[in-house]
Amino acid sequence: MKKKIVVLTGAGVSAKSGIKTFRDADGLWEGHDVMEVATPHGYASNPSLVLNFYNERRKQLFSVSPNEAHNALVLLEEYYEVTIITQNVDDLHERAGSSQVIHLHGELLKVRSTIDPNLIIDWESDLHLGDTCEKGSQLRPHIVWFGEEVPMLDKAIEITQEADMLMIIGTSMQVYPAASLVHFAPDRTPIYFIDPKPNMSPTAFKNLIIIEETAANGVPTLVGDLIDKGF
Repeated sequence: MKKKIVVLTGAGVSAKSGIKTFRDADGLWEGHDVMEVATPHGYASNPSLVLNFYNERRKQLFSVSPNEAHNALVLLEEYYEVTIITQNVDDLHERAGSSQVIHLHGELLKVRSTIDPNLIIDWESDLHLGDTCEKGSQLRPHIVWFGEEVPMLDKAIEITQEADMLMIIGTSMQVYPAASLVHFAPDRTPIYFIDPKPNMSPTAFKNLIIIEETAANGVPTLVGDLIDKGF
């Protein structure tokens, strides 16, 4: 039976592909206050602005490609059972070839009904006011906004509890509840934290190994070691 590797990824894993991190240093996301474009209140106040914001993010996906970090994680599946739990709303893990991906914060290439959150539709074009689901309600981006529940969290916790190894890549570990997942890993599970500016103390967890590298550099190196030497 293959050992289980759980990989928690954030914006840093997609940075080299050209997708900006969620918030720049000034607290803005692509020039917008996140409260305007990533909250239920923002959507209720100005739905056209929000829909257009995500239309632009969706278009950007078609101009970028997976990078070395995404591709390296795919190689692990030949040797280990790998589940990726990502905070990212892009599809770069899937495009690279990863087969088990859980999106905690939703997906840009999907929309959902505003009256039935379980009615989710694949969507690659622009979304406008007046675009409705089969039940007649307005469609909205399939994105978990601030203040909303994280539907996939329980599944992510369950998977993390079974991890033989946890890899944390390109995330500040400041966004909750995603950042809490590390606490659900079994006590003796090795934890690798790959980030160019790690904000986690080496003594924060047992068996924590910090790799102070970008995802594009650090992930292929670690993957190569795991394939050659195991753990």
